[in-house]
Amino acid sequence: MLYCSLYREVLKKGLSTIDAIRAKKPKRLPTVMTKDETMKVIAAVPLEYQLMVKLIYGGGLRLMECLRLRVKDIDFGNNQIMVRDAKGMKDRVTVLPDNLRQALQEHLERAKLLHQDDMAKGYGRVYLPYALGRKYPNACLEWGWQYVFPAKGLSRTHKRVTSTAPCP
Repeated sequence: MLYCSLYREVLKKGLSTIDAIRAKKPKRLPTVMTKDETMKVIAAVPLEYQLMVKLIYGGGLRLMECLRLRVKDIDFGNNQIMVRDAKGMKDRVTVLPDNLRQALQEHLERAKLLHQDDMAKGYGRVYLPYALGRKYPNACLEWGWQYVFPAKGLSRTHKRVTSTAPCP
């Protein structure tokens, strides 16, 4: 307000007549770890989580994007990962690092055996996004909808209303 009065009363100029160019904020370069630093960080992570950390780092995933990955979102043929409902509720495609293909395929084979064992015991259901649970009642048991990194124990149903529909 003070500057407006100065220009209007003292300099007899309106602010709209000034062709000022705003200074641009300098772009900050990201801090990038060296290859050795990256390897040390990964080595410090417990073995059971190293594949997740490598996938987050190599595929450029956020933590929750990694944890919410479904089997059907991994495209080994095109070395791609489909990230659904990412930041801003948008889908995006990212790279599946070639050096993680073998380890991820082996992990999924073990996860599939666990899923089959869970189904034999009456478990193995996952939450489906939006109204898919009502539209496709058995999809929650299908292998493609299972999480790439399943939880260790059984999950419990929450009483609050969520945007996902439980499988019957």
